[in-house]
Amino acid sequence: MVTKRKSAGFTLTEAMITVAIVGILSTIGARVLIQVNRYYMMTSTRVELQREARSVMYVVSRMLHEAQANSVVIDRASASQPFCSRITFTKTQGNTLTFQQNGKELQQVEGARSMTLSKNIRYLAFTFPRSDDLSIISVSLTLERDIYEGKTKALHMASEKVRVMN
Repeated sequence: MVTKRKSAGFTLTEAMITVAIVGILSTIGARVLIQVNRYYMMTSTRVELQREARSVMYVVSRMLHEAQANSVVIDRASASQPFCSRITFTKTQGNTLTFQQNGKELQQVEGARSMTLSKNIRYLAFTFPRSDDLSIISVSLTLERDIYEGKTKALHMASEKVRVMN
């Protein structure tokens, strides 16, 4: 009586097919993971910039509402800053307030106290959209943050018609 023995290994063809399939899956899987990671970073950065921009615009608009219209001065802090990147005014309570771009920072200066509102400012401008009505001020800002591989994500936000109430 002759008994057949079962082979315990794999054939060369089966091993080669398995290696090829694993190689293809690892190549595709790595690319998919990189894309998912980039998408996550872009999305989270966009959400953070939107939140920061809304917060900055809220503070600036709220303070501008309290300004005395005849005290508003729009200029720039230094020659290295963009035109119209600083606004100075006197609030109804009598204290002077300044919002200005200093490099990549947006600073709020009230008296001797300075506070940084954002560290991601790329561009900031205060303008009078109508020359016949200086109680309306347009605020425009662009925030930018580095995300990956030397790339950046920018968000532009403009608020037309912030009315000075006093």
